[in-house]
Formats: sequence, C-alpha cells, structure tokens
Amino acid sequence: MAAKVFESIGKFGLALAVAGGVVNSALYNVDAGHRAVIFDRFRGVQDIVVGEGTHFLIPWVQKPIIFDCRSRPRNVPVITGSKDLQNVNITLRILFRPVASQLLRIFTSIGEDYNERVLPSITTEILKSVVARFDAGELITQRELVSRQVSDDLTERAATFGLILDDVSLTHLTFGKEFTEAMILNTAFLLPPPQKSL
Repeated sequence: MAAKVFESIGKFGLALAVAGGVVNSALYNVDAGHRAVIFDRFRGVQDIVVGEGTHFLIPWVQKPIIFDCRSRPRNVPVITGSKDLQNVNITLRILFRPVASQLLRIFTSIGEDYNERVLPSITTEILKSVVARFDAGELITQRELVSRQVSDDLTERAATFGLILDDVSLTHLTFGKEFTEAMILNTAFLLPPPQKSL
C-alpha cells in the first residue's frame, strides 16, 4: 500500500516537474530599460516590440531578442587629417540608445550588434568631414565650435539608423609628432629670455 502511494507521489512529482519546466520555458522577462523583438522560426520576426515585464512565448518556436534601450557610453578613436594636412588623433565619447519603436528595423537591417557596426563607421565619416574644414590652429582655438559641429552632424546621421545620441563630446585631441614638436619649438622661441637675478 505504501509503495503505491510513493509511486503515485513520484509520478505526480515528475509530471509537476515536467509541467513546471514547460511553463518556465514559455516565460521570459524584459527588464526595466529594455525591449524585446520576437523571432519566430516559421514566420520570422514578429511585427511588435515587447515592453518591460514577464511575457509568454511558444517554446522552441519563438525566441526573444532583448535590446538595451538605456543610454550607454562608447569611445571611438579616429585618426584623420586637418585642412592643413596635419595628422589629428581624436577620441569621441558618445552616449547612445536605440529608438524603441525602430528596433524591428534595426534588428532586421543591421542586427543585434548594431552599435558595433554603425557607430565606428559613422563617427569616422563625420569626424573626417568636419575636421577637414579646420586647420590645426583652429582645431585648438575653436574646439567648442568643432565639437558642436561634430555633435550636430553625427546626431543627424545616427537618426537615419534609428539611434538617439544623448551626448557627443571630444574627450581627446592631439596632433602628429612632427606638428607637436614644431609647436613646442615655436613656443620656446616666442618665450622671453629668462631675467638675470641681481
């Protein structure tokens, strides 16, 4: 009698474990600040962007692709040339996030690693175009204007890919070795001679 009770408890426990596993695999979470796109093995990418919370899906048929929609930083170093043909090393710090309503287009046309594909290429393109309008001296004296121009152009270009740039700033700007040495030498000649103490 006790053996039958333990056997039925074991069967019930096994059935409960299997049911729990199926239910668990049919649920997924979208954390705060994230959105999900659903890929269906038979119908492809579904036409909805799923918001935060716990949601159901069909196990082994549907798969959620989770996107982080919070602002994230990225540093992009670029070597380019100025108007007077000086080598310029620039590092741009970008705070970016995807437009949640455009995640379907971003996923289907660019992929999950959209930031790795888009940001370095458009940043290089915009920096080269803006820096080529200024000579080395203007890049130093008009840094704020250069930064604003880069920010405006880059924000506009990123919008075509479904990205929002919350902040764009030049964090590092140096020139090639020859130009730096020439500036140091030139500055040394312009300094007044040291005064002799009495």
